[in-house]
Amino acid sequence: MGIVGGILRYLRLYGSLGMYTLSRELAFRGNFLVKVSVEVIWLGILLAFYRVVFARTSTIADWNESQYLFFVGCFFAINGLIEMLFLENCNEFAELVRTGDLDGLLLKPIDEQFLITCRRVDWGTAPNVLMGAVVMGIALNTMGWPVSFLKVAAFLVTFVCGTAIAYAFMLMLTSVSVWMVRNQSLMEMWWLFSSLARYPKEIFRGPMWAEPLGLFFTFVVPILLVSNVPANVMVRALDGRMVGFTIAATVFSLWASRRFFHRALRSYRSASS
Repeated sequence: MGIVGGILRYLRLYGSLGMYTLSRELAFRGNFLVKVSVEVIWLGILLAFYRVVFARTSTIADWNESQYLFFVGCFFAINGLIEMLFLENCNEFAELVRTGDLDGLLLKPIDEQFLITCRRVDWGTAPNVLMGAVVMGIALNTMGWPVSFLKVAAFLVTFVCGTAIAYAFMLMLTSVSVWMVRNQSLMEMWWLFSSLARYPKEIFRGPMWAEPLGLFFTFVVPILLVSNVPANVMVRALDGRMVGFTIAATVFSLWASRRFFHRALRSYRSASS
């Protein structure tokens, strides 16, 4: 049993939490449909914008229209997965600290990080993952499906890695709430940095002031790896070194964010203290 039994236990628990939040979402179907409609409209506006751009140019930062369409779909799917699984939970962490409700969660016989960051699933943003997959499929179809088993495997690995890196970065921002209590400005910083993942890292090439930024957000704060590497390995060059670096950055980001999260919890003073 051991590790396998523990993993199965957490999977069963996560499934139960997901079904519970789904039942709550369906109790307010109007709100659920509005949230889904907003996401559909947002994707439509995004695609229309890039269609207008490519009507006036053949490439953006060396990405042709089909490649860029795949990139947009990849970003939309990863961002949708992050919002679905983690964003709402992380946003509520500051309120748990402020009200002292965090006490009750810390007393439960389960991993604190799992319970705090995974206790709810935002099903209203789940269609984003499907819509992103559809956009990627359309892009691949227009390109004649130039993929191989190796590319698909590398894409799936780096897609998971990109999601994990974004989660780790969000967790570290959230943890600061223990000291600052209100984390509105911190989560705005999350939106600022996550917006960088919406664009190819090649846009930082050229100007002398831009290249250091591109290197910084690739190798120091690796937010540019989130959607750039998966899209690159699928529709452009399969760079083994970048895939390896992405895996290493994922492991380090998850380790560092967990250490930082537990450091924050050790500084937490409960409502009763």
